[in-house]
Amino acid sequence: MKIQLYVVIPVFNEEEIIKAVVEDWITLLNKLKISYKLKIFNDGSTDSTLEELKMLKNHYPNCIELIDQKNSGHGPTILRSYRESLDSEWIFQVDSDNEIKAHYFEDFWKVKDNYDFIIGKRVNRNSPVFRKIMTYFSYLVVKYFYGKGIKDVNCPYRLMRTNVFKDIFMNIPDDTFAPNIIISGMALRKGLNVNSFDIEFNTSVNKVSSLSSNITKLARISVNSFLEIINYARKKEL
Repeated sequence: MKIQLYVVIPVFNEEEIIKAVVEDWITLLNKLKISYKLKIFNDGSTDSTLEELKMLKNHYPNCIELIDQKNSGHGPTILRSYRESLDSEWIFQVDSDNEIKAHYFEDFWKVKDNYDFIIGKRVNRNSPVFRKIMTYFSYLVVKYFYGKGIKDVNCPYRLMRTNVFKDIFMNIPDDTFAPNIIISGMALRKGLNVNSFDIEFNTSVNKVSSLSSNITKLARISVNSFLEIINYARKKEL
């Protein structure tokens, strides 16, 4: 019998919060009586995250699949997680930093049968202005090159009908920095049934400080990401 849901979670250096994140998701999904597995990809963490994950795996052996890999970056890790989860009916992606709580997922799951793609729209964001600007530019790029209809195109809180997205996952280049933006764009271009829910989002104080101190790096990454998204859109038009 095909599993209903894979929740894929890329993880890098989240030793302080990962236990709470994983247990919140297990508690919620058990309550909803879903046939599920948490697929957790440790992306070369350099702190004690992997040890925490191994303990969680031992405690919840039927709920967790743990994949440990050399660091490859957030985007390539997400893409790998999607491609290795194609034997489920649904794939849900969430980040491991607890900035978006598990409880919003229940609203997504209740209406899933009516949609191919359900994505969050982050509200009340406690993020640096630069990050908010990049989110807005991402929206504009997707709107112009793919189509309109999704406000928060890179939101890491998304439920996808697997058989609809399989070819999209497989066709995105392996080293893409922001595959989630392209996936949102392709959902619009293909005219899929899309829905969005407002979700509260709060960046931790430490992360705000870290992001603010790397504006030049973020700007360079953002420009390269936009070029990837535009080039992919143009390639698909040929």
